[in-house]
Amino acid sequence: MTQIPKGANIAVPAQVLQVAVAWQAVPGTPDVDVSALLLDAGGRVRGDADLVFYNHVEHPSGTVRHLGKSAPGAPGGAAADWLWLDLARVEPAVERVVVAASADGGTFGQMLSLDVRVTDLAGGPVAYFAIGDATTETAFVFGEFYRREGGWRFRAVGQGYASGLAGLATDFGIVVEAPPPPIPGPGYVTPAPPPVPGPGYVTPASPPVPEPGYAAPVPSMGPAQSPVTVAVDPFSTDFRPSVHQGRGKETVQCDPSLPPGWALLEIESYHSISTTIESCDAYGRAEDYLLMAYEDDVRARTVALVPRGRPLTLRVEADTPWTLRVLPLTHARRFDSRIEGHAHDLVVYDGPPGVLDFFHHGESNFTVHQHTPPSEPEYDAEDQDLLVNEIGEVRVSAPVPGPGLLRISGDGPWKCAVRR
Repeated sequence: MTQIPKGANIAVPAQVLQVAVAWQAVPGTPDVDVSALLLDAGGRVRGDADLVFYNHVEHPSGTVRHLGKSAPGAPGGAAADWLWLDLARVEPAVERVVVAASADGGTFGQMLSLDVRVTDLAGGPVAYFAIGDATTETAFVFGEFYRREGGWRFRAVGQGYASGLAGLATDFGIVVEAPPPPIPGPGYVTPAPPPVPGPGYVTPASPPVPEPGYAAPVPSMGPAQSPVTVAVDPFSTDFRPSVHQGRGKETVQCDPSLPPGWALLEIESYHSISTTIESCDAYGRAEDYLLMAYEDDVRARTVALVPRGRPLTLRVEADTPWTLRVLPLTHARRFDSRIEGHAHDLVVYDGPPGVLDFFHHGESNFTVHQHTPPSEPEYDAEDQDLLVNEIGEVRVSAPVPGPGLLRISGDGPWKCAVRR
């Protein structure tokens, strides 16, 4: 990968690229939220829509998207937050695309192995910039893509802000508003306030302070305990992404080296009557629908289960040319309190058991499937539950038993908030 120093720039291809802000997820260090700002010739955004981040995941032009986080497979492993951009289709009025991030719960100076890397869709290296001088900053501009002589270049910026994402965005002409409260679902009851102590209530006394020289008794450890087994995150399997292109109905056989488990499928097609993806059995016969989209322009995500002992085989169909990307599930967006999106998406719910409140603004069928791993880690099968199956503009709630994949399908914008 071409490593560039701070302030340097490099020519990049005018094509679809992925950008990752990466760090070492050591316990006690802050989390990172990456964002992109689309700027005009004056270095300012044209409106709120020109800020793409976790709460506004796609630019209206469809040329810049926030993909979400790649969580580490084990404490201390590498984590990253991802952007996707199609430089060939960026609007002519946009002169620069700035890659920035904010630190949640600390500063960038606390982070190890902080860098930004640019790759093509197949994972091929384009540019790499390591950050070595961060201190008290809570927001950072890592780099920017900018137009030059009919092409695009990437500059390593490395400029920090102590005022967080809001301060950074304000410098570029945008105001970041606080997120709205969660949407209460049917049957929601406002929690009662804590009881007021009645007459005669006595505040419990504080425990006595030990006198000087006091030595606390050493508790007995009892018999030796069995070592604790650490569960493997079923969403962290990693492999090299691949890209497949076609037109009409085609059968795609994926890389035989894909590990058994879930894979994220991302497809794009434009001006097609319908776009579908089906899984195939061992004989290449269509088996189950993974995606059915009837919008003119489709940018959708779904999930496939890579079988054990044979390659993942898919049947893809669209009236016009399509592009299919097979990605590790670490590229999926993750949430534990609220999330929003559009049409078809695949997200990871990380929270405990609770109730999911959904709102869908559309006209056609709106469904939510939850996929959970089997009790055994071999992924010979998966558990799948239909949580929601409604039509049109709906506000509906569904219980969720715990973490899992949510495969969401609709024809318009949707929101999901967690009620515990």
